[in-house]
Amino acid sequence: MPSSACSGSGAPASSKAASKAEIEHARHSPKDYEGLHENPLHLPAKLTITLWDFSWYTQTAPGEPFHDLDEAFRQAVARGYNTVRICAAPLLLFGDHQIESTALQLTNMGGETGQRTRWYDAAGGQTINGRAHLMNLFEAARRNDCYVIVSSWEYQQSPAFLETSAWHDMLSAISPNLRHMALAEALGRLSDFLGEAGLADRIAYLELHNEVDLSRLGQVVTDGENTYWGQRPYLEAALDNLQRLQPDLLSTVCYGIPPYLDMNSVPDNAQVAHQHIYVYGVLHELERWAQVRAAPPAFPSAELRSLLRPDAPNFATWGAQVAPWRLEATGISPSMFYAYDWVDPVAWDTWLYRNYGRHELEMKQAVDARLRATANWAHHHDVPAVIGEGWIGYTPLQADFEDGPIGQDFARYAVTRCAELGYWGTLPGSNSAPQHPGWANTAFQKALNESFAGHRS
Repeated sequence: MPSSACSGSGAPASSKAASKAEIEHARHSPKDYEGLHENPLHLPAKLTITLWDFSWYTQTAPGEPFHDLDEAFRQAVARGYNTVRICAAPLLLFGDHQIESTALQLTNMGGETGQRTRWYDAAGGQTINGRAHLMNLFEAARRNDCYVIVSSWEYQQSPAFLETSAWHDMLSAISPNLRHMALAEALGRLSDFLGEAGLADRIAYLELHNEVDLSRLGQVVTDGENTYWGQRPYLEAALDNLQRLQPDLLSTVCYGIPPYLDMNSVPDNAQVAHQHIYVYGVLHELERWAQVRAAPPAFPSAELRSLLRPDAPNFATWGAQVAPWRLEATGISPSMFYAYDWVDPVAWDTWLYRNYGRHELEMKQAVDARLRATANWAHHHDVPAVIGEGWIGYTPLQADFEDGPIGQDFARYAVTRCAELGYWGTLPGSNSAPQHPGWANTAFQKALNESFAGHRS
């Protein structure tokens, strides 16, 4: 998900609004690739992806978007999707530990905390059988002729949604230098489990972990060491093992902020060039202006207070109702929960609309540069390229900027570039999923997915 979390931005703001001619020049120069590596024959020619992350099990209570998995898939297909990307919780379900996963008690962050923060508005209170729920998802995928990108958010957000800290404690107890390999082993067992049920053909590919550069997998890197190069040998070794365990499945790594200026730091044995591209741009300017991610006593700034709802409580007396271990598991600070829970989405969006024009060209150039770098790496390694998340960044749940006309135009530009550069898979945007209000933009998603799937390089 957008580094929510984390950080990410485009190039410095340009001083003038972009002209259509400038954008077209940035888009078509230099020459585009004719196409990338051919995907496995049993998989779709193009992957049209919707990001179900961990929400497919955290938002399963009655009335929530994943209470009925078949209905969620039917809605996805109606919008032109053929692939979902998920946290399959491999270490929880198939790791080496004593946690009983047949009756997982799920919860939310506590009280009202997170209920207007994107990805955190789970009702909580339900109990699920982890492996049975995974099987149900893959069976529903087959019934609806869809595929699954299997990943893990376990060293980011996922464990925060369990009633107890057992999952988080188990993950923390694994030495940082063993975590990458532990994930590979667990993903291998997960694939065997699905294979025994005749469902492994629903796996589009295996992704070692979501955003390794922004996750606690980075704890293996020593202070001051580059996280991309520091993790590279651990990622390579884990992929070698996973490819030995599952030679018939593609496997890869994933970056939240692609090392597009140093793509040699990506392991050579990654079998899919999977990246996330968030460019922030005008959103980054808003975050800096309002100091959204600041810590007390600088938080909340006067600028941020000018964007808050009239009923926003005083931060000093508000107090996030989140257990300390849960905050550690998810990486979201109390100040960030406060900002995203209590911002007025209309005021937030208005600020972005007023300032977007100065950033349009540099944001589209940033998307183009990152897409080209990934396509170039894929081309030289003879592997397919996929964008698993994008495009602008992390916004409050009820904010509409990225799902409105400007955001849709930006997504259309990015998806078109993916098609022109020969990408195997992409998505209309990270907010285009059942757990986000943008899911209601049915026609927009259907049109982009059909355009991408129908493009021929």
